[in-house]
Amino acid sequence: QCCRDWCFYSLSSTDLIPNRLFQQEMETTEMPETEKEQAIVRFSSMDYTVFILMLVVSVAIGVISAIRSRDKATTQEYLLGGRAMSPVPVALSLLGGWISAISILGKPTEIYFFGTQLAMALLGCVPGCIFVGLVILPTFYQLKLVSINEYIQIRFGSRLLRTLTTLCLLLTNVIYMGVVLYAPTLALSTVTGISIWASTLTMGIICTFYITIGGVRAVVYTDVLQTLIMFGGVLAVVIICCVDLGGVDNVWDIALQGGRIKFFDLNTSLYERHTLLSTMVYGCYLIVSDVGFNQSSYQRFASLKTLQTAQRLVLFFLIGLFLLWIVFDFSGLVAFATYSKCDPLTSGRISKPDQIIPFLVSDKLSHLSGMSGVFVAAVYGGVLSTLSSCGNSCACVIWEDFLKDRPYYHRLSDAKATNIIKLLSVGSGLAAIIMSLMVEKLGSIHHVASSILSAISGPLSGLFISGICMPWVSAQGAIVGFLTSLVFSVWVVIGKFLRGGGSPARLPLSIEGCSGNLTHFFNTTVNNSLTNILLTDVHLVNISV
Repeated sequence: QCCRDWCFYSLSSTDLIPNRLFQQEMETTEMPETEKEQAIVRFSSMDYTVFILMLVVSVAIGVISAIRSRDKATTQEYLLGGRAMSPVPVALSLLGGWISAISILGKPTEIYFFGTQLAMALLGCVPGCIFVGLVILPTFYQLKLVSINEYIQIRFGSRLLRTLTTLCLLLTNVIYMGVVLYAPTLALSTVTGISIWASTLTMGIICTFYITIGGVRAVVYTDVLQTLIMFGGVLAVVIICCVDLGGVDNVWDIALQGGRIKFFDLNTSLYERHTLLSTMVYGCYLIVSDVGFNQSSYQRFASLKTLQTAQRLVLFFLIGLFLLWIVFDFSGLVAFATYSKCDPLTSGRISKPDQIIPFLVSDKLSHLSGMSGVFVAAVYGGVLSTLSSCGNSCACVIWEDFLKDRPYYHRLSDAKATNIIKLLSVGSGLAAIIMSLMVEKLGSIHHVASSILSAISGPLSGLFISGICMPWVSAQGAIVGFLTSLVFSVWVVIGKFLRGGGSPARLPLSIEGCSGNLTHFFNTTVNNSLTNILLTDVHLVNISV
């Protein structure tokens, strides 16, 4: 899951590394109080009702799942739903767990500042899904695995290698959970007025509660709710804003004139942010790494009765991914069309790139009672779906890879083993909360950590691919290759931070249409490089977990 989010979705923790030049300019130029007020959503009672209702229903689903499965207290039931779950909710859960709040905020930001080229990653997702459905799934499913790390020991006969992969997976998942909980909270905090610590604790505690008592069934059914809220919330914003802008054609024309429409950049330079080739390769690798070799995704596939049903699920996932990404991408075009003459970041009405969509909702849709609540519910639905998936998978691999075969735990009954896994779920949730609170204090160190995650995830995917597709690779070769690639990847990441690197030039933005009280910005030098780290950047940086 980290793969997908850190790969592309722009783990738009847009300002985990601040744009120092722009920040200095903002400090020397006082923003009018009226403009500051525009950036704050005054939640109405209807907004609070919608948002709280989403949280209450999520908790209720967990409680109901626990009650319905109280007579089936087995580890197979808790972790895999008894391998007999319905494919429709599992399909929506796979999609919802894979799409995080980072996607909702980060993808539109990417389109707004850099254009639509990244959308072509969808073309690369097609061969990626084919490879997952025809090669990876049959290999894992027929072995009846619970933890995908068990495959490493079966294939290479090395307990050491399995332990290394488990530790790497846990490290990436814990850091990713912290970021996925913190980054959207950061982007929304100055827009909604909801404090970072309150959002972090609330989301973390609620998620930990329902995954602990309900297991994978609670995760799946809450994911269904949250996926529908995510899709419906963003789609509603897009439709309403499109109508206000004069229709889809007008939005497209404005984006075209602003240079945002670009799909077939055939440039082969490695220094380009996005090209057709790089985005397609990214899309393919994203699916293989984050769907094929992802523990939380595999648990959903393994919860189905037959391999054929699991393979069809990959097709449903691809269709749903196309729909969600198209809506998220188009919301970026809608935001650009709305602010093509008065960019809110340059004009100082927002301080972080990933606040573009929240600001759009507060600026243009706050007059619609409940609309702000719907959008915030959509974003936090993405937070909960991702946290629940990662938290449940962490508990699963700790039990299966570290505890299950030890003498004391091996003698436990299924009911007692399930209670142990529930405690591990609590621990995973607490780890996510602590990591999220740490991220707030780490600042730019977080960006270093997220980059190191990419250095870990790449070698992990290579290890699984070599195991499945290269039968001649031995355990010794796998260990040496994995450690060598890991060291090399970390060296590249460290070198980047030691030597520094340029920031990609963003596409032109304008403030010529801003109101008169912003004219003091016109003579201010604004850095044309988006040095704020976008959520999308974190996605691109961390290609797999």
